[in-house]
Amino acid sequence: MRVDLNADVGEGVGPWPMGDDAALIPLVTSVNVACGAHAGDPLTIERTVRLAASHGVAVGAHPGYPDLIGFGRRDLDMAPDELEAAIVYQVGAVAAFAADAGVPLRHVKPHGALYNAAARDPELAAVIARAVARVSSSLVLVGLAGSSLVQAGRAAGLRTADEGFADRAYEADGSLRSRRLDGAVHADPAVVAAQAVSIVRDGRARSFDGADVPVRADTICIHGDSPGAADFARAIREALAAAGITVASLEA
Repeated sequence: MRVDLNADVGEGVGPWPMGDDAALIPLVTSVNVACGAHAGDPLTIERTVRLAASHGVAVGAHPGYPDLIGFGRRDLDMAPDELEAAIVYQVGAVAAFAADAGVPLRHVKPHGALYNAAARDPELAAVIARAVARVSSSLVLVGLAGSSLVQAGRAAGLRTADEGFADRAYEADGSLRSRRLDGAVHADPAVVAAQAVSIVRDGRARSFDGADVPVRADTICIHGDSPGAADFARAIREALAAAGITVASLEA
């Protein structure tokens, strides 16, 4: 068994950092770099891409709704052509910095509210998939396991990756528990590691209300803005190794 371990990174803005990317990035195999819409800025993108490249970590783009104040975690009512152009713009920015650093852009994973909305809305998912394909048909589109976003990516001729979450609670229907509700984010490295192993080895996670939720994942996510994210990554890697599971990027 093998799985990719990814993290959302590069989410600081100007002099205001978000998370400890220097500690986290060497511990994962793929990163999703904020593109400047929900977080990030040109210099942060450049530094984050180069940090990932220096550690041999696969670089991906993490586009979101243009909502810095809301950190991309609020739904925006954008026209399809407006959203499509915004995604092409964001992914293209990270692709340019990746090319300058001498590494390919490997994948695209939407952020926050955009990610969750696309998981359940086939029309929105199709807009995202179309935008990604416009940048490059070789990109992997990452989406919530079994979601409309993954299906839209396949329909657009893209490679796709089903994603599971180690540090987030699930609902019984396989969706992620809203951050507005108690218990949405796990804080204990042991809990995070156990959920990662359960998803990869057993194909399931335990929902917030105690039900078994089927989850088939090619990649496991850690949120870089969570306190202790690097500790989560270490715990996950140790637990996966103990379970005989190899951690490697999607393209390795």
